[in-house]
Amino acid sequence: MRPEWLWALLPVALLGLALGLSGRRAGSWSNVISPALLPYLVGGTPASAPARRGRALPWLVAGWVLAVIAMTGPSLEKIPQPVHQREDALVILLDLSYSMKAADLAPSRIDRARQKILDLLARRREGQTGLVAFAGDAHVVTPLTDDNPTIANLLPALNPDMMPVPGSDAAGAVELALDLLRSGAAGSGRILLLTDAVSERQRQAIAGAVRDAGVELVVMGVGTPSGAPLPLPDGGFLKDPSGAIVVPALNEAELQQLAERAGGSYLPMQIGSDDLEALAQRTTLPGRERLSAAERRADQWEDQGYALVLLLLPLAALLFRRGLLVTALPLLLLGGPEAARAQGWDDLWLTPDQQGRRALLEGDAERAEQLFEDSAWAGTAAYEHGDFDAAARQFGRGDSADDWYNRGNALARAGELDAAIEAFRESLARQPERSDARDNLELVETLKEQQQRDQQQQQGDQAGERDQQSGGEQQQDSDSQPQEDNPQQQGGDSRQQDDGGSRPEPGEPEQSQQSPEDSQSGTEAGDEASAPREQEPQAGDDGSSAQAGEPRDGEAEQGPAAAAPDPQQAERDQALQQWLRRVPDDPSGLLREKFRYQSRQRQQQGEKPENDTYW
Repeated sequence: MRPEWLWALLPVALLGLALGLSGRRAGSWSNVISPALLPYLVGGTPASAPARRGRALPWLVAGWVLAVIAMTGPSLEKIPQPVHQREDALVILLDLSYSMKAADLAPSRIDRARQKILDLLARRREGQTGLVAFAGDAHVVTPLTDDNPTIANLLPALNPDMMPVPGSDAAGAVELALDLLRSGAAGSGRILLLTDAVSERQRQAIAGAVRDAGVELVVMGVGTPSGAPLPLPDGGFLKDPSGAIVVPALNEAELQQLAERAGGSYLPMQIGSDDLEALAQRTTLPGRERLSAAERRADQWEDQGYALVLLLLPLAALLFRRGLLVTALPLLLLGGPEAARAQGWDDLWLTPDQQGRRALLEGDAERAEQLFEDSAWAGTAAYEHGDFDAAARQFGRGDSADDWYNRGNALARAGELDAAIEAFRESLARQPERSDARDNLELVETLKEQQQRDQQQQQGDQAGERDQQSGGEQQQDSDSQPQEDNPQQQGGDSRQQDDGGSRPEPGEPEQSQQSPEDSQSGTEAGDEASAPREQEPQAGDDGSSAQAGEPRDGEAEQGPAAAAPDPQQAERDQALQQWLRRVPDDPSGLLREKFRYQSRQRQQQGEKPENDTYW
């Protein structure tokens, strides 16, 4: 169980060699003194002293070997042990309304929310976790479970485009979470709500339901007060019925009010993971935490080294009688005290790095940066309080893959995208299999390309401003036409308005970054556009059946000459391949169909979603 203790066997050989050499030196008087006089001068037989030492040496070696083997933890069998886990139920509510596609948090709100959930799952060692996704209505993604990897595998498939009903029904999601807690955690637990907005009517309903249930509600706001427009798959931005571009902003005051009404707490979304410390595991007084027996059992090796300790007791008594054990006692006094120096109370008990760690946990990152002697920790503290230039300098003092990765993050936050790209490449050069560095490298390269496109577009807009002024009357006529029944025209007007004034500045790459969901939607749209070209040989389901018995010209010519397979089997294989090409490559398809089926059932039962907005 502890094989590193086997290194302690190496000194046994050195000890035996040293004792053997000393014995031969003691018996060397027989070479210079006459054997007849040697007993009278030495006081005994010449070999009496070496013989006594030779008899003690095997016992000393045996005791050493037994002690080392006992410390290694020898084990011959495994013992099944019951597994107990803390009853800490947490239901995560993820807002999948269309406003979560805003890019005020790079790359988008939904991406940052999913990453925050992944960080939380990585920190939860015990307890059960459930996941609920909601937009116009709420759906259970996973019930309460301790299988966090399963939840992590389902998170990338969740995006606003998959929700069947638009809107934001946070109250319905809370009711669904309370049902999960009542059925799986005896009504106790916590609810984490990640959202960007909750209406007044829903805030009142949520606060009343949470107080009556006696659970803890934690609200985490996603977004920024400035907000960002919502991109459409065709390249424009979402508009309200009046034709204005929708820019949803985060109102932290309303979310804080919701948390206070429900007796919970509000957490702003941070870049680091310090905000997840309290969420990962609930702090409970010792002896008052609730434990439950898990269904599975864990086999643990039984440490049987104690049996060898019993064999050491006679050897210890024998060595103590001969005085050999007493000679080892001065070894305990070899560790001398360190030199005294002037120091404070904290310096007396804590190292500078430990003091910096304590200051960082208390939220004083600026003071922690001054206390840390370790460059990596100093860079982390500088990164926490927003001094990204200092963080990059601190991380630059190291040369490991982690140092270059952290330096790239700091440079990217400081706006030095070129230097950040080089830092991520250096990290990958030292650790090529590092996926997080590769992902960040691709993201920063995308941001740089987006900035370049924005600058080129801005130059083109300035060059063509005179042409737009000359054709202003025609553009006003086209803008005055109805747009409600023509979404393509609405997308085009959105692009014109975006070019006119809603286009982000080059210094704000976060708001100009297209979300991965938009790219995926565009890819799916491209696949759907190319699907008819792949299926041109068939004229629908009926046409395929009519052509099932008609072989192609090439097959008719090659049939008699070569030993071709059965024509009917070939046609069936071809029809199967055409049918398989119709199936879209969409990992979220199963969840999408599940949500759609549940929404249809609720509508058939007379339940109607109550939403104040549809984004």
